[in-house]
Amino acid sequence: MVRTVVSLDPEDKAWLDARARRLGRPMTALVREAVARMRAQESESGEDTLSEVLARTHGLSKQGDGRARQRRLRDEWARR
Repeated sequence: MVRTVVSLDPEDKAWLDARARRLGRPMTALVREAVARMRAQESESGEDTLSEVLARTHGLSKQGDGRARQRRLRDEWARR
C-alpha cells in the first residue's frame, strides 16, 4: 500500500474523524473505501477516464504538429 498525504477542509476532517469513531473504524479505511466506491461507480457509468480518452484520441490528427496548427488557427481569429 502507498502512503499519501491528503489535505482536507477542517470541517470535512472533523466529519470524517467523527464518522470513523461512530463506526469504530480507522479514518484511513473510510478514505480507501470511498475511493474504491468512486472507481466502481465510474466504471459502472461507462465514463471514460482521462487516460482512456487520451489513448483513444492519440494521433487522431495526421496533419503534423498539432500545436503549430492550433497557433495558425488562433492567429486567423486575431486577424479578423
